[in-house]
Parts: sequence; C-alpha cells; structure tokens
Amino acid sequence: MGCFFSKRRKADKESRPENEEERPKQYSWDQREKVDPKDYMFSGLKDETVGRLPGTVAGQQFLIQDCENCNIYIFDHSATITIDDCTNCIIFLGPVKGSVFFRNCRDCKCTLACQQFRVRDCRKLEVFLCCATQPIIESSSNIKFGCFQWYYPELAFQFKDAGLSIFNNTWSNIHDFTPVSGELNWSLLPEDAVVQDYVPIPTTEELKAVRVSTEANRSIVPISRGQRQKSSDESCLVVLFAGDYTIANARKLIDEMVGKGFFLVQTKEVSMKAEDAQRVFREKAPDFLPLVNKGPVIALEFNGDGAVEGCQLIVNEIFNGTKMFVSESKETASGDVDSFYNFADIQMGI
Repeated sequence: MGCFFSKRRKADKESRPENEEERPKQYSWDQREKVDPKDYMFSGLKDETVGRLPGTVAGQQFLIQDCENCNIYIFDHSATITIDDCTNCIIFLGPVKGSVFFRNCRDCKCTLACQQFRVRDCRKLEVFLCCATQPIIESSSNIKFGCFQWYYPELAFQFKDAGLSIFNNTWSNIHDFTPVSGELNWSLLPEDAVVQDYVPIPTTEELKAVRVSTEANRSIVPISRGQRQKSSDESCLVVLFAGDYTIANARKLIDEMVGKGFFLVQTKEVSMKAEDAQRVFREKAPDFLPLVNKGPVIALEFNGDGAVEGCQLIVNEIFNGTKMFVSESKETASGDVDSFYNFADIQMGI
C-alpha cells in the first residue's frame, strides 16, 4: 500500500514544467541574517576615534585588537568583548552579557559594564567598572579601579538586554591570581577621580549623537564606595521589596542619603528564599516573607554617623506607606557589616 503524501509529491513533480528546476528547501536557519565578523571588530587602528551607535551591535560578540592611540566607544550591549594588544587607548563598552577580557594591553583608560571582568598580562590600566562578579587580574600590574559612572538614554535598556542589574556591582572586590609578595598589583583610583578626565565624551559628529553625561547624579549605576575605608563605625542596611517603583525608590533614597552626607557603600539585587529571609531579617522574618516572595529585593548599605536614624527619617517622610526593612549594621571582628554580610551568600538570581 502506497503513501498518499508520496503520491502527491510524485504528481507535483510530474506537473512541473521540464525547464523549471526544483527549488531547494528553505529552513529557518537559512533565512537568518548573515553576520559578518568584520562588522564587530576594530583591528589595527592608530590615532583614530571610532565607535558603534546604539542598536548596531545588538548582543553580538566584539573584538578589539592591535589598536594604538585610539578612542573607542561601543554604545550598545554585546555578548562578550575581547581586547588584545592595545596601547594607549581610551575605551568605553556598553553592557556586556558575558565577559570582558583584556590581554597584553598597556596604558589604557576604560569605562565598562559586564558580567565577568578579566585582565591578563596587562600593565597600567585605569578602569571605571561595573561587574556582577568578582573582577580578576592575572600576571598584571598597576591596574587601578573606580566605580562605573556614565549615562546615555539607551543605557538602562541595554543593561536589561544584557541581563545585568545596575545594583550588582563588585567593582572594588578584586582577586589577583598571581600576587607578588610585598607588592600590590592593583589599587583603587582616588575617590574624587573625575571619569571624564580618563574617558572623555566623544567629539566626532557621529558619536556626538549619543547624549552622554558623566555627571555623578545621572549615572545609571549607583556610585558606591566599595572596599574603601569606612568613615564611621555606623552603617545602615535598607532592603526594598519588589514592586512597580522599586528601582525609582532605591534611586531616590540614595540621592536623599548622599545629599545628607552619608556614603553609599554597596548595593545588591537578589532573589531571596525563606532561609535567606530568616538569616537577614531574623526575628522580623515573618513580617517580610510575603514581600520576599513577590520578586527580587534591592539591598543598600549606607555608612556615616547617624545613618540609621537619618535613613529612618527619610523613609518615614518620603516613602510613607512603602514597606522597607531598615536595620543597624555593626562591624564584625573581620570588618564585615553583619546584616549586609548575610547577603553575600545569596546567589544573584534575578
């Protein structure tokens, strides 16, 4: 017994004119737009200012190599970026979903955001960084770090497209795979370092179309002090729960606290389990468990004399009706802040 469909295919073939060739089958992967790697590469450039505008990289991998005395700006999100054998370059990289890897580079100044940051065989890099995981250096020296500080209108959406949270930034928590006894291969940039003195806004007509600001109060990523020496023994932990205005409320609270002279030490955005809530909120955990189940929370640590009282006043005056967790955080023997330290073990699943 023959197959109905095989007969139909045979009939179709017989009905086709002799001079008409059978068209090859079209598959979905054949219809995808072909990617030319050369469109996602800067190679062998000298004394040039080049870049990519928002929407022109769109999550592809990018390669920068063998560039000298160049200003390079990637105003879009990407998958991964590798920078090889570059000297005396200024580099801005929009949010990178995976890793940024510098190899054999010298005398470069950079501003970038990524999931993972690695440096190997490099000398004298100055990096304003937002990194979701611990930055790593290897066989490198004179690497200096500051907190990411940058704004343009498309940047917030690019962070989302890259799967990065503006609140997960471990920019100052550096791990050196190859430490040298008696020497420090990395350090922090001065706290008053002006990002535009290192990575200036581009001046070419094409790139000027991106409305960039390097003002601290406009930075997409909150500017934190990280591992710098605290100015006070008093710190305050604030947890904001998932809702329509969580990010806006977190930004407003940071602005208010910093405006009153307190310091933002660190931030984190995490999804909490019941056991996490018990460890962080302790005896108040039952009150906050229903809120934890609504989605990721944002945790902020502030430092300064009177930080707890000052924060409570701001929360009561400005955020009346919005439930937040505000707690005094005391220094432990190891120098960690106990309540925020409990967040370190929570995986950043957001």
